[in-house]
Amino acid sequence: MPADPKSTLKSYIDARREALISKVEDLPEREARLPRTPTGTNLLGIIKHVTGVEAVYLGSTFGCPFPHPEELVSDEVFEVDPQADWYATEDETIEGIIDLYRRVIAHGNETIDALPLDAIGHVHHWGDEEVTLHQILVHLFADLAGHGGQADILREAADGAVGWRKPGDNIPSEYDWPAYVAKLTEIANKF
Repeated sequence: MPADPKSTLKSYIDARREALISKVEDLPEREARLPRTPTGTNLLGIIKHVTGVEAVYLGSTFGCPFPHPEELVSDEVFEVDPQADWYATEDETIEGIIDLYRRVIAHGNETIDALPLDAIGHVHHWGDEEVTLHQILVHLFADLAGHGGQADILREAADGAVGWRKPGDNIPSEYDWPAYVAKLTEIANKF
């Protein structure tokens, strides 16, 4: 584990990014796009959403805009469809969205590397609120952790794959999941 605070934050953020990508990269297009909640939440949409969020938080917030804004959801598109960053269009692919996300990550990491934790930025969609890089990194980690939890559940619903990064990497093998679920259901039914 890195010793300095900025490297520690970056390490945790990078781990959450990779875990999130791993929930999508090996799925068929349909499964990655399929809405799995009543509000349409889908795995590929989560990746697209965090791509735009990171492009803002680690880009324009600190005067370092992502060099290809035409690849991101524009303000004009958001005005027409406020959910536009939560789904892949017919022209977008898993591979393309992950590639864009990796480029946004690289750009964001350049910002992180170039600035001290007390660097001041302004988040436009927060009313140009003044923030520090440290605040944004903590906010970004919390955001990625939340979306990672969503992705964990959606991936399990998609094909039963569970695990922290890759399916099965932190889940007991040879566990009797149906018996476990039955046990929890029996307990819940007592209330």
